[in-house]
Amino acid sequence: MCGIVGLFLKNEALKPELGKMMSGMLATMCDRGPDSAGFAVYGAGDRGHVKLTVRAMSPNYDFASLAGRLSEAVGSSVPVDIRESHGVFIVPEGAEQIARKIIEAIGDDVRIVGSGTRMEIYKEVGRPDAVGRRFHLESMAGSHGIAHTRMATESAVTTDGAHPFSTGRDQCLVHNGSLSNHNALRRKLKRNGLSFETDNDTEVAAGYLTWRISQGDSLGDALKHSLDDLDGFYTFVVGTEDGFGVLRDPIACKPAVMAETDDYVAFGSEYRALAGLPGIEKANVWEPKPATVYFWERH
Repeated sequence: MCGIVGLFLKNEALKPELGKMMSGMLATMCDRGPDSAGFAVYGAGDRGHVKLTVRAMSPNYDFASLAGRLSEAVGSSVPVDIRESHGVFIVPEGAEQIARKIIEAIGDDVRIVGSGTRMEIYKEVGRPDAVGRRFHLESMAGSHGIAHTRMATESAVTTDGAHPFSTGRDQCLVHNGSLSNHNALRRKLKRNGLSFETDNDTEVAAGYLTWRISQGDSLGDALKHSLDDLDGFYTFVVGTEDGFGVLRDPIACKPAVMAETDDYVAFGSEYRALAGLPGIEKANVWEPKPATVYFWERH
């Protein structure tokens, strides 16, 4: 019984309020997933740079020193935004692979959890409201974001097992449910060149979508194909650079509700996650249909 929230802003004037709105939504889902939480925010970015979100495995990691090493290696300044156990490094587009090799060579002390032009990912063990405060979610700005509260069932309570999972640039996924064929699918995806950091079934779902997109699918087509290739019960919320999508399995046993106004589109595992949003009393509110892809994106 995990909790999911998502928010896509149609009104650009609300971008400074994204984190504040999401933090309230996330806090209401604490009892659906009290052991860990995470979120992805799509904020400012440019085509000339890549954001690498790096998580430290131990407290007080020296992110500033790592930024210095990266700057020296790539021949230009690599700034870092440090938020507790996470650092977001802004790397020149052509130097991403150099930066990755340096970070990966450090070993188990740090791990890259996401990359993209606009996406930043933060996740930790703990109550979701506390995790949000720890990373100052309420102060973040952006066009859209997704978040997850986890009640672990198929793997241990660790930060590695917390959502969102990201296996492609500016792509991430959160999931409520359980996949029964994730081990077989993981082996297939590995043969196709993907790698995985955990035994979590949600990481396999994220990898599957990345693989389908690499084969030429749009996100919508990849989600449609997942209805045939993923066994189990699930509600997915997927983030991309330009928007977010929602998909429920054909049985749709996991709860989901959506609301749309002229200002935003919002998703929650329960209506109470949406109840505090501005203008919700005038919103079009509905339950997403089974086996139906919903997607909104920036124009």
